Amino acid sequence: MKTAEIFDGLLSALKLGDTASVIASRRDEIAKALNKDFREKDGCSDYKLMVGSFGRHTAIKGVSDLDMIYILPPGIRDAYASDSGPRRMLERVRDDLKARYPSTDIRVDQCVVRVQFAANAFKFDVQPAFDNADGSFSYPDTKSESWKTTKPRDEIQATRECNLRTSTNMRHLARMARAWKNANGVVMGGLLIDTLVYRFFEQTREFDAVGTGSFDRMARDFFEFLKNEPEKGYYLALGSHQRVDVKAKFQPKATKAYNRCVEAMEADGASSANATWREVFGASVPLAESANDARSFKNTEEFIEDRYPVDISDTVSIDCDVTQDGWRPMKLREMLRTGTLLKADKRLRFTVVACSVPQPYTVKWKVLNRGPEAERRNNIRGQIVDPTASGVRTEHSDFRGEHIVECYIVKGGIVVARDRIDVPISTTSAHAASS
Repeated sequence: MKTAEIFDGLLSALKLGDTASVIASRRDEIAKALNKDFREKDGCSDYKLMVGSFGRHTAIKGVSDLDMIYILPPGIRDAYASDSGPRRMLERVRDDLKARYPSTDIRVDQCVVRVQFAANAFKFDVQPAFDNADGSFSYPDTKSESWKTTKPRDEIQATRECNLRTSTNMRHLARMARAWKNANGVVMGGLLIDTLVYRFFEQTREFDAVGTGSFDRMARDFFEFLKNEPEKGYYLALGSHQRVDVKAKFQPKATKAYNRCVEAMEADGASSANATWREVFGASVPLAESANDARSFKNTEEFIEDRYPVDISDTVSIDCDVTQDGWRPMKLREMLRTGTLLKADKRLRFTVVACSVPQPYTVKWKVLNRGPEAERRNNIRGQIVDPTASGVRTEHSDFRGEHIVECYIVKGGIVVARDRIDVPISTTSAHAASS
């Protein structure tokens, strides 16, 4: 496939599609429920503003966290000016929404009312706020017992202006960055992604007017920009210049993405290029069409994106205990770091060693075999499977190949964290294991 075809296919697959209308319907119903109380207007869906990725039009398919401001009537401002005002306001909004959605999980969370819709796996963060003369909003914060200032309109405007200057490439790259984040378990909020994309276009004009045929170079240079960013605790958001925190280091995974971009560009035109771009952006990258489908193996690989929405917000780390009778147990990541060969006939016990997601959650695993030996044995595997024990997946090293194991944390019907470990098996089993 040509480069333009690959990125046209990627961007098409990332579109919200019918999800956008479902989100809009939920948004309007929330506004109606609040307007019925705050303005005594039944059926009115005005006085709201979608902010966050959806409001900046940089969200992609699978988005689950929606941010909405409900604009409060100015006449009640003084009634909520005291220290108890922020909590009383949020509790009033919570009660209005619980009356509208009695069976939905709705709760106050410091600055917002969180509405977790089970049917769509959408989480709406509804923030009641007063509109200020300068275009900013005053929102309630129960922790500080005060009203604070936010400037989402400035962020939306900065996104719009950058997108116009770059011939819509700003939003294209922001969506591609989200696909990378979700495919590789990079913990980055949407505002941080858009801020970094904005900063990238601020330091180069090379991609202001290019088409998708040049998106391979744009992606490569963006990840080079990311990997060379100094480590910081926060950035100043595009437009608003308000603080946006860095939750975790992104440079190591950006370095890996940069290297994969270089590999994919070197393989331009070959089917391996599509496969490498998939390592960067996930299953939304189209597969290359093969002129010869008479393969000796069945491709049984499954993709978590086909089962659940993926919206990475937390971290999970996995490792593997490698054991064999008569040998000292070793950790796979230490073996990979030191270059120690992983040979066949080893017992492999993959475990979740750290997870920032609060319980309860569900763990899923994927074990994918790669290489000529896996194809010859017709043993690609790659299905999404359950643990063999709590937080554990037990396997066995059988034959040469570049094998991959992935772990997914599913909470509220959404994949919120994922990790991957390469399992390079160096020699064929001495007694030719069959699985």
